[in-house]
This record gives sequence, structure tokens and C-alpha cells, in this order.
Amino acid sequence: MGMPVGIDVRDGEVSAAAVAEVFDWLRFVDATFSTYREESEISRLNSGELALPDAHPDVQAVLEECERLRELTGGYFDARAAGDGVDPSGFVKGWSVDRAGAILTAYGARNWSIYAGGDVLVRGSPDGEDYWSIGIQHPLQPDAIAAVVCGNDLAVATSGEYERGQHVVDPHTGGPPAGVLSVTITGPELGTADAYATAAFAMGAEGPGWTAQLDGYEALTILADGRVLSTSGFPRGP
Repeated sequence: MGMPVGIDVRDGEVSAAAVAEVFDWLRFVDATFSTYREESEISRLNSGELALPDAHPDVQAVLEECERLRELTGGYFDARAAGDGVDPSGFVKGWSVDRAGAILTAYGARNWSIYAGGDVLVRGSPDGEDYWSIGIQHPLQPDAIAAVVCGNDLAVATSGEYERGQHVVDPHTGGPPAGVLSVTITGPELGTADAYATAAFAMGAEGPGWTAQLDGYEALTILADGRVLSTSGFPRGP
């Protein structure tokens, strides 16, 4: 889907087959869910060549979860927001990394991180450290870190303009959100964190009020006026 993916496994005894299987899985996800591939199931659903009941079970499960998240976010996360068919990419990226992490764990890995297009999932800790430290890129300064997040069992998803420009829209207006530069969500699952970050960013300046009510997930929002707001449990590093 046009994004870099990096895997860092710190358990020396884990077979290289674990990482190979992870990338096989990610290639399957790309082939199945990419909106840029005419032969993907998502593209075929959108063109009418494939009926949803005939789609792969993973496709059906993802679209069902996207609908649940649409309801949970008051419509601000909407896989149909673009108006030209369904695009579950805002959930699929994190969801696929969650599954990739489960593959590593099944092979016995206990200390690892997966980076995918700006989002991160970590377990355990790197060599000689108490936790993983994840830097959040500043939305206006590519060479600066806006904040550092620390954790041992954590998903970190950030939504903002960054390299892709204005790619998030408010589904209720069809236009880009106002008053916000970026939103970072942390929590146990990257798929959900990714969707929540997209939704909160789409809400614009109203996002912090919504993220303060999330159960099990924390948020850090950088507003257009430079203010940085975070929920009380946001896992900031030292």
C-alpha cells in the first residue's frame, strides 16, 4: 500500500521464518485490500465484480469492524468517506500489524517492534532497556520530535497531514478538518488506535473532547495554534 514496514526482533532465538511469514502476510493484505490494485478484492467490490458474501472472510470481518467503528466514532471514521466506494485502509494498516505481531508471538518472540507507515506496535523491550521509546514526529518540523511515548505492550497511531498532505476529511462536511495538526492515539490494538486517530483528526478542534472519553486508549493532540493537549493517562516518556 505504498508504505515502509520495519520489524525489529530482539529475541536471538527466534527463527528467521517468523519474519518471513510476517512479510508473506503483509503481501497478502496488500494484494487483498489495496485500493491501488485493480485485482484486489476491495477494488473488485467497488467495481461490482465481487459480491460481499463471496469475498474473503478477512475482507468481510474488516468491513464489519469498520462499520462498528463508524458507529463508535459518530461517523467520523468512515470507510466510505471518500464517496467512491469502500476504502478500509484507515483500519486495515493497524489491523494487519496486529496480526503480524500475533505471528511473531506465536513463534516465541517476546521483545519486538513493528513500524508501518508512521504507526508502531511494540512488545517487551529492546536490549538493556526497561521499555521501548517511540518518537512522534512534529507535524510542522520533519526533523523534530513532538513527544516521546514509552511502553512495553503498546500500539501508537498518529494521524495528520505529514507526507501525504490533506488525506483525511470530515465525512460530515466532505472537507478537511480545521484547527488540528496531528492526533496520536495509544492503546492495546493498533487497528482500533489507527481508526480512533483518524476519527479524532477528522473532528478537528473538537477531537480532544472526544478522545478524553475513550476507554482504554489515550491521546495527544497538537492543535493548529501550537497547543499540545493530552489525556491524563497518555504514556509520555521522560
